[in-house]
Amino acid sequence: MKSIKNLDIDGKRVFIRCDFNVPKDEFGNITDDRRIRASLQTIRYCIDRDCKIILASHYERPKAGKYEEKFSLAPIAKRIHTLLKIKNEMLMATDVIGEDAKSKANSMKEGDVLLLENLRYEVGETSNDEEFAKELASFADFYINDAFGACHRKHASIYAIAQQFDTDHKAAGFLMSKEVNFFSKVLERPIRPFVAVVGGSKVSGKLEALTNLITKVDKVIIGGGMAFTFLKAQGHEIGTSLVEDNLLNEATAIMAKAKDLGVKFYLPIDLVVAPEFSDSVPVKYLPTQEIPIGWMGLDIGPASSRLFREALNDAQTIIWNGPMGVYEMDKYSKGSLQMSHHIAQTHATTIVGGGDTADVAQRAGDVDEMTFVSTGGGASLKLIEGVELPGLKALEL
Repeated sequence: MKSIKNLDIDGKRVFIRCDFNVPKDEFGNITDDRRIRASLQTIRYCIDRDCKIILASHYERPKAGKYEEKFSLAPIAKRIHTLLKIKNEMLMATDVIGEDAKSKANSMKEGDVLLLENLRYEVGETSNDEEFAKELASFADFYINDAFGACHRKHASIYAIAQQFDTDHKAAGFLMSKEVNFFSKVLERPIRPFVAVVGGSKVSGKLEALTNLITKVDKVIIGGGMAFTFLKAQGHEIGTSLVEDNLLNEATAIMAKAKDLGVKFYLPIDLVVAPEFSDSVPVKYLPTQEIPIGWMGLDIGPASSRLFREALNDAQTIIWNGPMGVYEMDKYSKGSLQMSHHIAQTHATTIVGGGDTADVAQRAGDVDEMTFVSTGGGASLKLIEGVELPGLKALEL
């Protein structure tokens, strides 16, 4: 995969597709700017080469064709300017390919940075529209994709736009290169023992990744809501816990495959259970065999946490994707936070999948102790599955 370092971009117009889809609070304040910070290396590289830089990103899911202030990238433009500490003014367009964006792009000086409005305000973005992509491509001489978190989507600013540039005028940014190289290296040549920690709510979203990981790892630790599908497949009573009955056979097959391959397969041995999904009800800490009918499991228990810590003790490589419980509620966050601490305290190479997993590591204060924290949850899962990512494929065509 060609890197931005391989291109002669000095003094040219460069279009950088970033992923600024960052969380905000109810007042519109950015609560975690990790994705913005991760893109700065590529942006600064272009500034140092006197480029005129056009940045583009999506933010959440606005209704296409309709402007809504809560989905605007204006707060992100302010944060970028603060973090970059550049002398030049940070330009912000009020549209994507409209008059304001074009006039500001045409008046740019060397070293200027222009951020276009939310790409998803345009109908053509999510439909991978070629005409919209041509409009975006007209802004620049070079196309750089640094949006790893979105490169599993076949959208206009990810896929169709790349078709408008030849291989000498498009490449991956530093963040994209780092993400892909890290996952590829770890999955192809891991230092063993290699342990996969997989959590989250559903098996269905991670079925392919699990099936692929089983053939590569030495141990698998399962937590979160997805554990109940495996526990039910083993014949346990799980009460009203989250379960995917249509995947019981697949869960059984994964456990059987792990046994055949000699992969150690760990499931929770105790749970935090409650009569309903609420943080104001009494909870019980019970072995997995004793979940009362009508109750639901919402976090792993302390015995499971100790068991998983023991399983991680000799690990040399750990890949973690998914929390161990409903970590958003304090009452059910201990298992996820403890898992973060356990992983951070090992001497292993530790890779944290993006999204919720990165959020858990952040809340636990362990981000700096992890070897690598990905910016893309869905994209990292697709890489683990071995699926070809549209954003990467488009850079090679």
